[in-house]
Amino acid sequence: MNTKQGAAENRDHWAEYHPVGYPSLSDDQLYLLHEAGLEIMARTGMRFYDQEAVDLFIKAGAQVTDGNLVRIPPHLVEWALRTAPKSITIFDRLGRRAMILGGHHTYFGPGSDCLHIYDLDSRLRRLAVLEDVRRGVRLVDALANLDFVMSMYLPSDVPESHYERRQMAVMLQESTKPIVFVGLEAASTERAVSMASAAAGDLESLQRYPFVINYVNTVSSFKHNEESVRRLFYAAERNLPTVYAPGKLRGSIAPITVAGAMALGHAGHLAGLVLSQLTREGSPFIQSNPVGSALDMRTMVSLYANPDGAHGWNLARHHGIPVFGTAGCSDSKVFDAQAAGEVALTLFDNLLNGANLIHDVGYLDCAMTGSLELVAFCDEVIGWLRHYFRPLEITEETLALDLIHQIGPDGNFIESRHTLRHVRDDWQPRLFDRLDFQRWADRGATTFQARANARVREIIEEHRAEPLPADVARRIQALAED
Repeated sequence: MNTKQGAAENRDHWAEYHPVGYPSLSDDQLYLLHEAGLEIMARTGMRFYDQEAVDLFIKAGAQVTDGNLVRIPPHLVEWALRTAPKSITIFDRLGRRAMILGGHHTYFGPGSDCLHIYDLDSRLRRLAVLEDVRRGVRLVDALANLDFVMSMYLPSDVPESHYERRQMAVMLQESTKPIVFVGLEAASTERAVSMASAAAGDLESLQRYPFVINYVNTVSSFKHNEESVRRLFYAAERNLPTVYAPGKLRGSIAPITVAGAMALGHAGHLAGLVLSQLTREGSPFIQSNPVGSALDMRTMVSLYANPDGAHGWNLARHHGIPVFGTAGCSDSKVFDAQAAGEVALTLFDNLLNGANLIHDVGYLDCAMTGSLELVAFCDEVIGWLRHYFRPLEITEETLALDLIHQIGPDGNFIESRHTLRHVRDDWQPRLFDRLDFQRWADRGATTFQARANARVREIIEEHRAEPLPADVARRIQALAED
């Protein structure tokens, strides 16, 4: 076995989860939605605000009018669906295999760029600073059920021109887990790849054992802005994976109906997929749920945790391309019962429907505010869900027929060696309370949030990821400050 892969091989996360959810779309509906996406691409078209992209489409046989309105023929889409990888292996900073994106493999992590955070001391909402990025990444690195890191917060104490590179430096310093990074400009991806290459040893090593994923949002499915396209180009040319997520806000930049939004969102993903494959055939590409979020017409707020996107998973998974999800988040403004409910429901929805890479764990207030206590809650819920979806093992040992016969109706199983061997097989919580009332009261009558606060503080204080070599750390810091 490759020694770089060996250390992580025994993790439970390798097991494929086989969701028990029903297929919400029939084969006929999937066909209609896919054909609708193809019609949007070939008949209506979409704008690409980058000349290199336009030239690639022209060379491939697409029709271009009005300078940048690109109409993509169906045969290009079918070709791209054949050439794009259906499974993407992601490593960690130490070169160990960490995630296999595709199939029913599901992985979880936080999001990026929250403006606010709930302070662990005052419990009050405030602007986030760079130290919050450091603490958040350190927490995620320590939590067993979170598989990748993102920047989590926008540091208000760092100039706008430097915050993305400072975030990247912190993620490399405080975690060995895979990194999903964002950026507003093409230079953001270039800088992030340079910093990751330094940590890996060089670009060739990073390409061989990729531990970073380039996360790209475009303005909409109709408008693929230049900076986003350039970021896709840069990663695809180097065979590094990209999440491509066009804006799909229902009721504003997409139809308010789920079917209409799904068709347009599907077209936006497929356009990005075609462009990635034209850039480099076989480059790794990750799509998101084509439905997108809804705009609440009463408040003009983009909703985070509504159930209306569930049908999109069937279409997203239909062609086997790895899928990016959003869950573990809430529209609630604080960590309360609504937050707990929406977090659990969205995590269940994403895992049930086979999303491969799930982000925004621990986010509140429509992605405007983060809570490290809620991140700890999500870690606990994900552990529960992973155990729930584990395949049942039926063997001679687990059926225990001889033991049942031996104990019979007049005995009990508490004293058996079989019970001793398997007593720890069931899921055990770290933070959820299972005491009787008196013992709970005797131990301080703590709430979940209080226990989560204490656990988060303990991790931030004590946990440290394996450090970068001193010379590599200096190089990365120089890139961050340049």
